[in-house]
Amino acid sequence: MNAFDEELSSRLNDVREQGLYRQLRRVDSPQNARIEIDGQPLLNFSSNDYLGLANDPLLKEAAIAAVKQFGAGSGASRLICGSLAPHHRLEEALASFKGTEAALTFSSGYAAAFGAIGALLDSNDVIVVDKLVHACIVDAARLSGAKLRVFGHNNLNDLEKILRWADRRHAAPPLTPSARRPRTLIVTESIFSMDGDPAPLRELAALKDKFGAWLMVDEAHATGLYGKLRRGLAEELEVAEKIEIQMGTLGKAFGAAGGYICGSVPLIDCLINRARSFIFSTAPVPAAAAAAAAGVQIVAGAAGEERRNRLWSNVTEISRHIDSKGSAIIPLLIGEEGKAMDKAAALRKSGVYVPAIRFPTVAHGQARLRLTVSAGHSRADIDLLLAALRAVNLTSKP
Repeated sequence: MNAFDEELSSRLNDVREQGLYRQLRRVDSPQNARIEIDGQPLLNFSSNDYLGLANDPLLKEAAIAAVKQFGAGSGASRLICGSLAPHHRLEEALASFKGTEAALTFSSGYAAAFGAIGALLDSNDVIVVDKLVHACIVDAARLSGAKLRVFGHNNLNDLEKILRWADRRHAAPPLTPSARRPRTLIVTESIFSMDGDPAPLRELAALKDKFGAWLMVDEAHATGLYGKLRRGLAEELEVAEKIEIQMGTLGKAFGAAGGYICGSVPLIDCLINRARSFIFSTAPVPAAAAAAAAGVQIVAGAAGEERRNRLWSNVTEISRHIDSKGSAIIPLLIGEEGKAMDKAAALRKSGVYVPAIRFPTVAHGQARLRLTVSAGHSRADIDLLLAALRAVNLTSKP
């Protein structure tokens, strides 16, 4: 072993000793309520495929048709020659579904966060994020060069103090007469990915208006599940029009892959011209765009409502036996990393897959099993899950 590999092996040993070592698990089946991992059939309570669309025939047919018409790859970035018709159809469908003027898609939600935050902010600005926002937002904030401030999770008093500080900072005379006015951007998730709890979007929007800030909301875990038209929590709370930057992913309720930003025409034009993760990336493959567009169409229609109703029925049934925040994401808090791994392994032996979530995804000592519910789960699936949880003492109600 050479010196390079010796150094990396030493680092990996440290990770193992902390109970944080990770391995890829090969899945030999489509994403569904039941999957096969390493040759073992398992009941799947780990996926973000909330509405059960990842293996839907309509999405697969749309992807196949796009491959036949447009090929396997996109050839280049979209500003060169890769802006294929499926990408434009998807963005038109997203803008219509979300009720915004325009939309822009990215290769992933991570790329969407990087592109949007980097395009809108620089070292003159302030970005204020909830303590529990996704890593992609934290990383994007750091790389943007803006002054980063973090407020306590859903703590409005903490946020207001930071906004007052930002106001004082922005009031300082500009370094040059032509310098633009500094801006403050607040970023949160609507439904938080590890705890399943909602953000106080009405209050956040009111604070944003009070201090003249901008608001960016990641609806990754809410789109398709909340609101009369299933647009997300912002729609349900009637504040969507107050949110300047609506972010989301195509790989959860829509059943496909990619990320998006929805908003005004000037916002989308700015991203096309300034978002580096968009400008310098080969466009997503046409199959992914076509499958996502089919997913948007399903979620927007009667089938989307029926699937959402099934999902919430499953969540309600599970919540009768496990304390939850009424979300499709149900964290089972364990604490110590090794214990969480042991609980997950015990569930796998009984045929149920619920992964252990550990640092750095969550804080040290906050390890948990992250149970996610899908419209694809049957009542029999729920019964099997609850029996398995009882066997390892993870139900909190009789």
